[in-house]
Amino acid sequence: MKEIFLMKLGEIVLKGANRRQFENKLRQNVRRRMKHYGNFDVYIMQSTLYVVPEDDQADVDGAWEACHCIFGVVSLCRCRPCEKDIDAIYNAVEEYLGEELDCARTFKVESKRSDKRFPMNSMEISREIGGRLAEAHPTVEVDVHKPEYTVYVEVRDLAAYVHGPAEPGAGGLPTGVGGRAMCLLSGGIDSPVAAYMIAKRGVEIECVHFFSYPYTSQLAKDKVLELARLVTKYSGRMTVNVVSFTEIQEAIRDNCPEEYFTLIMRRFMMEIAQRLAKNDGCGALITGENLGQVASQTMEAMTVTGAVVDIPIFMPLVGMDKEEIVTISRKIGAFETSILPYEDCCTVFTPRHPKTKPTIGQLLHAEAKLDREALMEKAVQTVERIGVKFDDEPRI
Repeated sequence: MKEIFLMKLGEIVLKGANRRQFENKLRQNVRRRMKHYGNFDVYIMQSTLYVVPEDDQADVDGAWEACHCIFGVVSLCRCRPCEKDIDAIYNAVEEYLGEELDCARTFKVESKRSDKRFPMNSMEISREIGGRLAEAHPTVEVDVHKPEYTVYVEVRDLAAYVHGPAEPGAGGLPTGVGGRAMCLLSGGIDSPVAAYMIAKRGVEIECVHFFSYPYTSQLAKDKVLELARLVTKYSGRMTVNVVSFTEIQEAIRDNCPEEYFTLIMRRFMMEIAQRLAKNDGCGALITGENLGQVASQTMEAMTVTGAVVDIPIFMPLVGMDKEEIVTISRKIGAFETSILPYEDCCTVFTPRHPKTKPTIGQLLHAEAKLDREALMEKAVQTVERIGVKFDDEPRI
């Protein structure tokens, strides 16, 4: 029989009455992702999602790599199905795992029998298969405590399955069960990680990027679109809303005290992002803010910048160390792109001595000369919407 994937569900199994909804969404997500790799049957039984190639043209290796990036799966393994017969199980182990077993010095067999109609219990299965393997592979010793290699046998309702050690899945909840949110995506390290972390909780991600041409270049825009593409490896396809921000920044420069430049700019970003979010059916904003990291991310600064919106602001990085953020950035493949030296709008007109403990009253006074509504309405009306998916050609 052909090789298939077994994907073990994570916290979905704890969802009680809503569990079926979560399982259906996960199955839909896997089916959608597998379409790129050929014809696969996808179904869920006994808290396990099965991915079965339906013909020889399926790209099994490509599909296997993609499955590691699907939220809602805690672990996964490639396995060989076989008949529920002890001889068939042993033959499947030899054919499928024999070479890997020969590379180890010690091994054990771990069995699980969920089909209680099978005449042998789990311990008897392990003892029988382990004994036969020990005879067939005399250079590999049995060690049931700390083996170098473990052979797994699962006897389920439809068939028996043999496999080696499982690999970690992406964890989290299936994309789409947690609503939608709009991420303020810059070209830095933090915001792609923030988008990834909220996506991991089952939230569909849309993005907004503020583009300040000619102060920032087309390369800077392409860099952000590439970061979005890398996030879609986990989140699924998204739309990036590119906002022309130059006129707003120039108005701030010409009419506001320098020490408030960044804070006023952030207030515009948050309010524009909220308008786009509501237009797209998003119920929250996502930022990569990290408490105390820069002058605009003190508690007081985040209070005044968040005061202009009335939907939740998710800040998944707020209490993390920079090294923790970098570790996740590397894990999702975004770090090398994030550190490319292209300026974004946050580096334009940076104040020499930014205000770190502002009040709402100070900000209202500082931006009093601006026609906020006219500036924001023009920015929203001229947004460029760009669809992004992981299968796209890299931008950089």
